[in-house]
Amino acid sequence: MIKTLALFVLTAAPALAQDIAPDEMPPGLVSARLLPGWVTSDGARMTALAVELEPGWKTYWRSPGDAGIPPHFDWQAAGNLGEVELFWPRPEVISSGGERTLGYHDRMLLPIRIAPAAPGQPVEPRAVVDLGICLDICVPVQVSLEAGPAEPAPDPRIEAALARVPGSSEDHPDCRITEIADGMQVTAMLPESGRAAGDQVAMEHQSKDIWVSAPETAELDGRLAVAADFVAASGKPFPLDPGDIRLTLIGPQDAVEYHGCKLVD
Repeated sequence: MIKTLALFVLTAAPALAQDIAPDEMPPGLVSARLLPGWVTSDGARMTALAVELEPGWKTYWRSPGDAGIPPHFDWQAAGNLGEVELFWPRPEVISSGGERTLGYHDRMLLPIRIAPAAPGQPVEPRAVVDLGICLDICVPVQVSLEAGPAEPAPDPRIEAALARVPGSSEDHPDCRITEIADGMQVTAMLPESGRAAGDQVAMEHQSKDIWVSAPETAELDGRLAVAADFVAASGKPFPLDPGDIRLTLIGPQDAVEYHGCKLVD
């Protein structure tokens, strides 16, 4: 059984591990930082959340499954903050205690692009980040981070993480949407063209208020079929726009995302 420890709250300037004594670090966490990054040609600030963990520990992807805790960012202290975009590298499929989760072992580097609220003025990345890290215990951690001054050139670590972000397909899987007692069930048939990417699937709704069950998959006529339940806070059937569904096909070396599905009879 996975156990959960109390919340650890750490406050840090640009580098966390150097400012926190080893005996004050929560179990499993080596360091957490916002990398300085650089300023893009259009004035946006590129940075990244860099998390280093003890060997064997893991943290989670944006939609980790029933047992995971995705990172959450509070940017209230940031300066000149405009639109924030997170670029999630392809996650690992992790099996533990009979549960499938999606996340990252040992380290995570999550690229972040921040547009300036006032064009021409510098962005000052500061965030309070909540994340979960797990081994055979799970530790919810909160860190207060600030990126240092932007570097003059792109950071190759961030560029490498961007290269691992799943590609976006222009195809739309065929899908059926049916009512169930407490919400809606979506069954989708993934295009044959994407099968080379892998055979693990994540299904998401664009609203974080919609809970999505762990998907079930099956082979049908050479194509991968996937089904999941979508449940709103009402606990009742609700109008579900197929354009709000995102499917990600994940393999050990590749991944592809499908944005929206096409309703079929």
